[in-house]
Amino acid sequence: MNTPNDKTAPKGPRGWWASPPRSGVRLIIAPWEYRHLLGFARVRIVGAFVLVSLGLVTLNVGGHDVKAFAWSLAFLAAAAAQFSWAYWELAIARSASAQH
Repeated sequence: MNTPNDKTAPKGPRGWWASPPRSGVRLIIAPWEYRHLLGFARVRIVGAFVLVSLGLVTLNVGGHDVKAFAWSLAFLAAAAAQFSWAYWELAIARSASAQH
């Protein structure tokens, strides 16, 4: 009954997590996110711009104390992480489209 061209969903957590097939570090990306890499990368880029703006607003309006600098640094560090993750997802999407 189960043929190689069968369109049924993979069984169990391991089968579900391995769908779609991917290898290496790409396995840390959730399957639903991997299926829509460009959309999730765009959302991450927008979120990073929001975090950068929050960091800049906190830096300008928050005063000149250590607490304001720490919050702005936290916002800017989170923005850098979001930008780098989005860049990685875009690179995966480009390499996947080049292979097909």
